[in-house]
Amino acid sequence: MFKATKSIRTLVLGMALTQTLIGAAGAQTTAPPPLPDGVFAAERDIRLATAGSYALDPMHTGVVVRVSHLGYSYSIFRFDKAQGTLTWDPAAVAQSKLSVSVPTASITTNVDGFAKELAGDGYLKSASFPDATFVSSAFRQTDAMHGKVDGQFTLLGKTRPLTFDVTLVGAGKGFMGRPRIGVNARAAINPQDHGLPPFFTDPIEIVIDTEFERAP
Repeated sequence: MFKATKSIRTLVLGMALTQTLIGAAGAQTTAPPPLPDGVFAAERDIRLATAGSYALDPMHTGVVVRVSHLGYSYSIFRFDKAQGTLTWDPAAVAQSKLSVSVPTASITTNVDGFAKELAGDGYLKSASFPDATFVSSAFRQTDAMHGKVDGQFTLLGKTRPLTFDVTLVGAGKGFMGRPRIGVNARAAINPQDHGLPPFFTDPIEIVIDTEFERAP
C-alpha cells in the first residue's frame, strides 16, 4: 500500500512539473513582439482618440452592401473607394460631425461584367450621380462602445434620412503621433426610396468598417 501511494505521489508531482514547464514554454512563445517606435495598438476606449479633425483612411475602409438576390440569397457588393471627414471630441460626442462620400462606379462583384452594368444607367447611373453621400445631423452615444449616427443619405440624387448603428472597434495613439479611431457601422435602406429598379426586392444592408486618422 505504501509503495502504491508513493508511486501515485511521484506520478502527480511529475505531471505537475511537466505542466509547469509546458506553461512556461507556452508563455515564452506566445508573448507578442514589441511594436515599432511610434506605433500604438488600439484599445476599446474612445477617449484615446483625442479631439480634433479626422480624415477617413481609404486604405483601411471597407464599404459593403448586402442585397437580396430575389429572395434566394444575399449578393455581396463592395465599393473600393471612399473619402470623408470627422469632427470628433470624446468629451462631447453629441457635437461630432461626419461627412462621407462613396463613388458608386467603384462597385465590385464576383459576377463577371456585372459591376460595369451596376454602375450603368440601369442601376446606379454613376455617370449622372457619381457619389453616394452621408452627412450627419446627430451623434447619440448609447454606452461606452456603441452609438447611433443620424443623418441624410443621398443616392441617385434622392436624399432620405438614415441612421447608422455604430460600434467602436478601437481607438488609440495611432502612428507617429496621429490618433486613430476605428468603427463598424450598419444601416439599411429601402431601394425604392432612391429609385432603384424592382429587381431589388428587400431592404439593402450597408456595412462599413473604417478608420479615421486625426489631421496633423
